[in-house]
Amino acid sequence: MTNPNFQSPEFIRLFETYTASADSIGAKLARATAEAAPDRALIVATAADFILFPGRGRPPEVEGYRLTTRGFKELAAVSHFGPALASLVRLREIDPQGTLWRTEAERLLASTVAAREANSVALWRDEIAVPAYRGREVAIANMVHYACELTERCIHRALAAPHTFTADDLRTHCLEATGSEAGATVPMNKVMIATFFLVGLDTGHRVIGWFDRHDIDWAHAMVLIVGRQGRPTAGVTWSTNAVCSMILAASRHALPLERVYIAPHAPAPTFTYPVETAAVAAHEMPMRKLWWSTRAMSDLGPMMYEGYPRFAPGRGSRPVLQPDTTEVSEMPAIGGPEDWRAFNTRMRVILEDPRQLLAGCVTDYAADQLQANGNDPRKAVVPGLDGIDYPAYFS
Repeated sequence: MTNPNFQSPEFIRLFETYTASADSIGAKLARATAEAAPDRALIVATAADFILFPGRGRPPEVEGYRLTTRGFKELAAVSHFGPALASLVRLREIDPQGTLWRTEAERLLASTVAAREANSVALWRDEIAVPAYRGREVAIANMVHYACELTERCIHRALAAPHTFTADDLRTHCLEATGSEAGATVPMNKVMIATFFLVGLDTGHRVIGWFDRHDIDWAHAMVLIVGRQGRPTAGVTWSTNAVCSMILAASRHALPLERVYIAPHAPAPTFTYPVETAAVAAHEMPMRKLWWSTRAMSDLGPMMYEGYPRFAPGRGSRPVLQPDTTEVSEMPAIGGPEDWRAFNTRMRVILEDPRQLLAGCVTDYAADQLQANGNDPRKAVVPGLDGIDYPAYFS
């Protein structure tokens, strides 16, 4: 009988001579390439932080952009109203006679009431106090209050008349606000886009400003996006990674895409706040070796196949929705702050496309607005907030 686990030791040794060992030719090429490389600026992005290793012996710097950001979780909580209600509808569809959907609806109701009672202009102006939101605190407080009240009314209605708690009813009387049974005057879809945009506006404003304070040679910068970004399947391509969009905007699109590597399986640098420079600096050489080991393989292409077409990464144009468009393979282009067909299609895409980052729905649009307006958030138009007639709970 043959041994299913048999491997020829001679061929295994040959295999490991080039790869699959720390002493392989490939590993030594990566090390030699990194050691011989110019000491360029290296930017490493994790799921929550940007790290800049300036090179030439200078210490690293860190800028948190997500979980440590004021207002992120508060706005994300409001962004979740639509999916949360839809999830309850789905739970009821799965088990109409069960109690799970009802108990979870009551739990969401209690949390929503508590959040509404905590919401105020002072909360957004004095406590959360995000510079990018300055001048919009009253509008944000009114929008949040409205979103909470609408959600509460939808839940009360569902609990009182469960037969009305359907997908069509949710779209009509909440998400799209074409019906009046829940007292909706502004579509919840607009609230969700506004909250997504506000997060992108704040993050983009801080990140662009942070990078602008450094003298980065973008044409030769090295960028690594490491570790998990959002859900396990998300953010693994240039076009679906919101962090990539922010970095490109900060570079004024001077950063070549071929110098951006997304490494979802690479271990992300870890450290605690307040940041200790030495702890961060310890990650510099491993990250540089990772970038250059990837680059070393790419550099073999023109050497081995001169005369054949080269790989040139495209920035991936967004599809423009037409009246008869029924499906898209990427998030569509946005024609302006009133292009609600594009905004709502994007929200459908981020739910259906597992490559997408949920919070990245309009990050690229926010970053591009900032780029076009000198990084001044006051000049950006927040879709779903600016010019929207929310009830004036606060003034």
